[in-house]
Amino acid sequence: MNRTRLRGAAALLLSVLALTACGSGTHPGAPAGAQASPAPTDDPVAAVRTVDSVAALLPAEVRESGTLRIGSSVGFPPGAYYPDGPGKAPVGQDIDIADAVAKVLGVRLDRQDASFETILPALGSGKYDVGTGNFGVTAQRLKTVDFVTYINDGQGFAVKKDTTTLKKKVTDLTELCGLTIGTGAGTTFETTLTAQKGVCAKAGKKPYEVKVYSENGATLTALQQGRIDVIMSTINGLRHQAAQPAARTTFLGEYHRLDVGFAFRKGSPLTKAFRAAVNELIKDGTYARILAKWGTGASAIDASRINPPEHR
Repeated sequence: MNRTRLRGAAALLLSVLALTACGSGTHPGAPAGAQASPAPTDDPVAAVRTVDSVAALLPAEVRESGTLRIGSSVGFPPGAYYPDGPGKAPVGQDIDIADAVAKVLGVRLDRQDASFETILPALGSGKYDVGTGNFGVTAQRLKTVDFVTYINDGQGFAVKKDTTTLKKKVTDLTELCGLTIGTGAGTTFETTLTAQKGVCAKAGKKPYEVKVYSENGATLTALQQGRIDVIMSTINGLRHQAAQPAARTTFLGEYHRLDVGFAFRKGSPLTKAFRAAVNELIKDGTYARILAKWGTGASAIDASRINPPEHR
């Protein structure tokens, strides 16, 4: 095959795997018709109405403008993704919860797509009023960002299906020594892997290598092409991905749980209103219906909190 055809084949594989990582498309070599599951179509948000007592918690200027700017990281089901490709409306658990909160508050969301690693810094500059992207609550982030929790997710691992590299749940990072791990830029996963990189030397083992990607599709591509051995990402995202035959991955279980929340600049006056709105959705059953829609009921919380301590 000449060089031009090789580049074309590589581009095709990348595009197919990127689609697979976003919940649609097939992977070469997958069984015929092995499509990712279509996005669910039920709409538990449709019946949500404004709750005046909760909306009153918003600052007067927000109530007057009726709009909040939300920086949204889209690209990994079931949190937020494009089942029909960019240019169409995003769907997912985070999309539904944010839309439901906005309805309780009586405001419209001006949703702006952004890469994961850019959202938290942009909150401080005032570019966004709120951010979503499965942001885990950590002690480090709490120094500069406020959180209002809406789910309990966390960190997990996945490998290529039928691999012999790892066959069981990862409970200790020393089990990854000598391997290459792919993960997302600016994530708690990158932070954890970087901070703990010395564990292999202490155990007398070869260190693991970390490769960072800005898009989940690129991470999955690297796994399928053998450039990484294992992915570290969200528990719910990796579990959902492993359920798609086209992805050809195996979920290796939970490593560390984290509260996940809406993110705000430090000292934002929006946090009390958002907490009350999430709690209203929990109380009226909308929250449970959203999680049931996306298969994430095991990550439900009993009540939203502002800036809870990081799970240890």
